[in-house]
Amino acid sequence: MIPGKPAEISFELPDVYHSFRAGHKLMVQVQSSWFPLVDRNPQKFMEIPKATAADYQKATERVYRSRKLPSGASVFTASEMRLSATCSASVAGKS
Repeated sequence: MIPGKPAEISFELPDVYHSFRAGHKLMVQVQSSWFPLVDRNPQKFMEIPKATAADYQKATERVYRSRKLPSGASVFTASEMRLSATCSASVAGKS
């Protein structure tokens, strides 16, 4: 990826049999870190346990949603014999 330049990212979630009740909504989060679930991310390649306060830098992720740069998610139902979700987004990262 080139900072500030939109790029397409597509992925498929592993089949874990998610279920959603009628009327419920699905939220997709775009982030560069799993903090606080896993660890803080200094936004550069290094040994995270050795990172000092000066090593951490701001990161900005943008998700575009326009005709030229569309973003979206597809969710398949059990009746389609596929219990997986795919997501495609036009994103740009900036350090």
